Order: sequence, then structure tokens, then C-alpha cells
Amino acid sequence: MKILVINAGSSSLKYQLINMDDQSVMAKGLCERIGIDGRLTHSKDGEKFQKELPLNDHGDAIQAVLDSLTDKDMGVIASMDEINAVGHRVVHGGEAFSGSALITEAVMKALNDCIELAPLHNPPNITGIEACAKIMPGVPQVGVFDTAFHQTMPKKSYLYAIPYKFYEDYKIRRYGFHGTSHKYVSMKAAEYLGKPIEELKIVTCHLGNGSSITAVDGGKSIDTSMGFTPLAGIMMGTRSGDIDPAIVEFIANKENIPVSKVLSILNKESGALGISGISSDFRDLSKAADEGNERAQIALDIFAYGVQKYIGTYAAAMGGIDALVFTAGIGENDAELREKVASKLGFMGIEINKDKNNTRGTVDITADGAKVKTLVIPTNEELMIALETQKLV
Repeated sequence: MKILVINAGSSSLKYQLINMDDQSVMAKGLCERIGIDGRLTHSKDGEKFQKELPLNDHGDAIQAVLDSLTDKDMGVIASMDEINAVGHRVVHGGEAFSGSALITEAVMKALNDCIELAPLHNPPNITGIEACAKIMPGVPQVGVFDTAFHQTMPKKSYLYAIPYKFYEDYKIRRYGFHGTSHKYVSMKAAEYLGKPIEELKIVTCHLGNGSSITAVDGGKSIDTSMGFTPLAGIMMGTRSGDIDPAIVEFIANKENIPVSKVLSILNKESGALGISGISSDFRDLSKAADEGNERAQIALDIFAYGVQKYIGTYAAAMGGIDALVFTAGIGENDAELREKVASKLGFMGIEINKDKNNTRGTVDITADGAKVKTLVIPTNEELMIALETQKLV
């Protein structure tokens, strides 16, 4: 079975064609500047192709993807008939979906109903699905939701302490995100440890420009750091993470700006960028901190401290912890950050081996004698989407 995985953004579209017989990536690429001018970058077998072409909408982008996959030079299949199914990343499924779903009219209606919960993300996701349906009629499509994995959270985890009518009327609650990644790495951790996931208590740390931490108890998400939106949780590259909500009105009054502008600041000008004044890229912050920049060092300290607090909180929520997993851009690649996070967690049985920690790929970085396993597992959301699609189709 060959599955095309689509991740549609507002002006971009990422894709991978995966052969599920051996889970290999046959080709992958990116359509960008959709609706502006258009550029396609396509890769197969380590060879990269790039070309400028008009991409007026997502329909053009999907067609460009199919043309590339069947092209005599760039292509990896003889015709689009070889594509058995399409799996779509969808950011928000609300409470309607506790798992992935085969796309139907009813599912599309539910996705449209969720637009107000994710106004920036769901519309392009929906557009990508509609474009595929038009260009590839009859090919089954599956929606894989970032929020679905977290639908197992109990009410004590997902409800906010505000008047209950706001949950009943507007579905204001903790949803959580990065669910596809958290599910994938927790499954891989169980495989690596050779134990049924139902018997494990795992804290997964998806640390990148956007970061979230999840408590996975017996294979189910019971709590996660992101909330009603991806703004909540630990400090991120440009996002503030958790703050006192009264700060929003206070800044709006002091700066004489609308609340919408304050929220934009909290999403795009805060976090590591806001604290350091330098960059949202943690590599830049590490370099600046090494050169003596105090604010860069403070930003790194705040981030590590936030991760430590969530790990401790979630270990308490589960009544213990068997494994700690680091993943995503920072989690997979920043050995210094991992060491810093673990440095205060020895009382919980978390200790890492410095030599093992300075390697890449899937690796057990646990120190000899430590009670809790600490793993680095590269995330693969595209493969997880393909696996979910295969299961349903």
C-alpha cells in the first residue's frame, strides 16, 4: 500500500509518499508561496529538485505534487492510480474525534464546526482535503488530528475553573496539541523497552519552536501542557506559555492596544525571543549565552526550568514514571538542554549518561543504575499519519 501524507498550511503544503510495505519514504517535498507565485521542492533518494511554478491555490499544489510523483525524472510511481489513500494532518478535531477518521460529509461538517477553535490552522487543512477529493476522486482520505490523542484526558485535566456554561456553550477546555508526535514516541518507547505500553508511565517532551509535554499512562494521554490553544504550557520560541491571564488586560491598558494585539505579542514576540531580545532559535541563544549574554542564559534557564516542573508534575499525576522521552528539534538535538533538565531530577530516579547523551538518533541515554529510563526518540508524525490511514483504509 502506498499512502500520500499531506500537511497543508495557509500558504504551504508538505507531503510524503510512503510505501507501507516497508514504511520507506519514496519521495517527499514542499509546495510554498501558494497564492503568491509558487515554488516546489521535491526529493527522492537524496536527490533534490526545485522549480518555480504558478500555485494559485491548494488545488494547484496538489496537482503539482501528483505531477512530480509521476514525472519521468522526479517521479517514483507510474501513475496516481498507485496511490491507495491520502492521510491528512488536521490540527483541531475538537471533541468530535477521539481518533483518526475516514473523511465523509459528516466529518467535513465537524471539521468546519471546529474552525473557530483553530482559525489559522483548520481552514488550510480543510482546503487540502477538498483539493484532493477534487483531483483524486474515489481515493479514500483520512484525517489525523493533533488533538485526538488527548481526548482520553479526564475532566479534572481538561476543564478550566471558569463558569461551566463556557464549556457547555463554547467548548472552552484544554485540548492539547502535538498528539500525533506524543503518540508515536510513546509507542516507540514501549517498543524500545520491550514492554506493553499498557504497563508503562511515560512523560513525552516534544521540544521545538513549539513545545508541549504529555503524561502518557498506559498508552493514554492523561494530561498535556498545551491548552485551549497552542499558546499555553512552557515557554517556547516566540510563545509566552502560561501567564497570569490578568496580564493581558494590564498590557492592553498600559500600551493602549486591543486585546488581539496583546495576544499577537504573546504568540509571536514573546517566549525565548521576548526574554533574550536576540532570537527564537535555541542554537542562537546557546551561542550568545556562551559569549556571556545574560538574557540569552535567562531564556535557556526559564525553558529548562519549565520542562523540569512539568516532568515532576506529570510523574506525580501518574503516581510514578517509568520512562522520560525527548523528541522534536530541540529535544532530539540539544544534548546540553537534556542534561540541564535531568540535572534536578535525580530524586525521581532520572539520571543520564553524559557520553551517551552526546549522540544522535534513537538512543538510551540512561545512566547506569538509574531507575527511570531516559530516551531520545526522533519523532515521525508523517509515518504516524500513514499508519493511522492504513489502519482505517
